[in-house]
Amino acid sequence: MWTGAFDRLLSHAIREGNLAITDADGQTRSYGDGAGEKVHITLKDPNLPRRIILSPDMAVGEAYMDGQLIIENDDLHGFLDLVIRNIAQQGMPWFQRPFQMGRHALRRLAQFNPMPRARSNVAHHYDLSRELYDLFLDEDRQYSCAYFPRPGMTLDQAQEAKKAHIAGKLLIEPGMRVLDIGCGWGGMALTLARDFGARVTGVTLSREQHALATERAQKAGLSDRVDFRLTDYREVEGQFDRVVSVGMFEHVGIPHYAEYFQNVRERLTDTGIALIHTIGRSAPPGITSPWIAKYIFPGGYVPAMSEVVPHIERQDMYATDIEIWRLHYAETLRHWYDRFMANIDKARALYDDRFCRMWRYYLVASELTFRLNRQVVFQFQLSKVQDSVPLTRDYLYRVNSGQATQPVSGAAAG
Repeated sequence: MWTGAFDRLLSHAIREGNLAITDADGQTRSYGDGAGEKVHITLKDPNLPRRIILSPDMAVGEAYMDGQLIIENDDLHGFLDLVIRNIAQQGMPWFQRPFQMGRHALRRLAQFNPMPRARSNVAHHYDLSRELYDLFLDEDRQYSCAYFPRPGMTLDQAQEAKKAHIAGKLLIEPGMRVLDIGCGWGGMALTLARDFGARVTGVTLSREQHALATERAQKAGLSDRVDFRLTDYREVEGQFDRVVSVGMFEHVGIPHYAEYFQNVRERLTDTGIALIHTIGRSAPPGITSPWIAKYIFPGGYVPAMSEVVPHIERQDMYATDIEIWRLHYAETLRHWYDRFMANIDKARALYDDRFCRMWRYYLVASELTFRLNRQVVFQFQLSKVQDSVPLTRDYLYRVNSGQATQPVSGAAAG
């Protein structure tokens, strides 16, 4: 029964490309139209067809991690490109729909993130070894989408461009009070304090991030202008001229969207500006991959715009600008993957081969989801009043000798 259902699943899902699968009994079947390079995988576990039918994302990810799914020449990019491209076009067969509907019905429970659970979820990913993140991030440890306004930029240049673009949208002026929700290892807060003269309060739930951010502030001589706190954003009091949140909204959870934007509104002064930068989907609401939820980002979710905007509207805030970045995160992830692979022996020394296979799978699957399956980045610029920012985007750019537009600094824009 399972073998036949598995064959029907693949016959429906894989219409393009050239996929060959050898099962645990040594029988090989082919799928797709035969175009392009053949991707050949071998299933070592006879139970894999059943597991894949019941939960494709979980089963394939775990099988790759555990060495039960072997890709010829370990061509992970080729395999996931073929699978993600086809599923994005074909969708899953009808007998998968009950499983998808069940997961969709339970997603609010899976994303219920009260403070204790939010701390646990953050620790799962962000309290991994500092040395791990040194292996693939830029010098400033930006663990969010970089910005590539021109070809050929290095990762460090693109991350600097990202911070400059966000600072420009915040219209930072010296002495402004800024709240950084989900401050990571402190790079954005330190940049706003050092380069723009802001006074920044950064909050994180990660002990590792808080410790390193505090160390960085001390070494930079910015401890008097940057206050890093190990606390939930919901525990912050007072008002700020600016609120910035980069790469944190994905961890909020649908049940807490109203609470999140209420906090953003309450933290802003009457003429304040907020900038929320988050991964999003240019598709209807969906669910988090079970594999991602278990191994990478428990409690996380990538929202559709239709799930976010109603909560902004209910807080009586203006969306003064909404920008969508396409493929910037795909390029960022490719940089991270290349750096990780260049240092994979060091990663293996920190953890083990199974962890390295998990991390490779995470980085490649994420990159190709941005390239092939309607995942993007949203930037929401928000304010209580509609004239708190200029009425056009001209303040963000200048033309440099006929070259592509470049982001200007927040100080210049202000």
